[in-house]
Amino acid sequence: MKNAFDLTGKVALVTGCKRGIGMAMALGLAEAGADIIGVSASLELSGSAIEKAVATNRVALANIVVNPKNPRKDFDQKALQELANSIKLHDIIQPLTVSSLSDGKYQLIAGERRFRAAKLAGLLDVPAYIRQVNDKELLELALLENLQRVDLNEIEIALSYQRMMDELSYTQEQVAERMGKDRSTIANYIRLLELPPSIQAAVRSGQLSVSLAKLLIGREVDKQLFIFKEIMDKGLTVRQAEALLKQVIPNKTNGPKANPNQLSPVYKKLEDKLCDHFSSKVHLQHQKNGSGKITVEYADLNGLNKILEAMQLSIS
Repeated sequence: MKNAFDLTGKVALVTGCKRGIGMAMALGLAEAGADIIGVSASLELSGSAIEKAVATNRVALANIVVNPKNPRKDFDQKALQELANSIKLHDIIQPLTVSSLSDGKYQLIAGERRFRAAKLAGLLDVPAYIRQVNDKELLELALLENLQRVDLNEIEIALSYQRMMDELSYTQEQVAERMGKDRSTIANYIRLLELPPSIQAAVRSGQLSVSLAKLLIGREVDKQLFIFKEIMDKGLTVRQAEALLKQVIPNKTNGPKANPNQLSPVYKKLEDKLCDHFSSKVHLQHQKNGSGKITVEYADLNGLNKILEAMQLSIS
């Protein structure tokens, strides 16, 4: 599969390439396959940092270590073999991107599919751009490179967005800004990760469309799994699945209103345990967003003392 942004064979003229945005653009265009002509008022005639960065080197495959933080886990073996056959004839056209390690080896940043195919093709070394990056930059580069590809499934995309939030401490707004997308688009992808593993696996494999998967988000797990089974067994369309949802989950306005403070069985059991622990009446309130409060009642000072004893506290 091709990168969605492939400039192989093109020439890019980049001004102000010695530092900042200009350098970043030169690096990005080079990694997309373009030949770079760099211009800057203070750029050295030869041996500049940007020249070294966009220059390709032959790196031994045996010295390249796969990036364990690469978000991509699924590789089509047939497509890999086809790429390997092409590499045998034409070598690797678009270089890999690696970073130097202290032991003399290199960690792969971008191009794991080309790396795997090169091994299948029997190559001993490959063309590569060598970058100097820290762990955070390594993860971000790997995520961004994979998200630029056209063959990622929706779960892989969602996991990449979630990792940018978890491991890079980005907000949804920052992820959206980095990817050039609306925040709502990022939020919709991440919500797919709320689905049970079996449903996520069906989306990942292409057995379940994203449109159908979105219908299941926010439902109770047992109802999600029931409707999912019906969709898979009967090949339901989105409209048919919506009709089934209305049967399984009646409109709340037509029946008695649910008590918003009613606890799920898990939290009800926890409330009962707290009552036993404090030998007093305890009210537990738990909201969908994870917030809530615990109220412990007592009728007199003796009751308060029992609560304090259970907490190993004293008034004095």
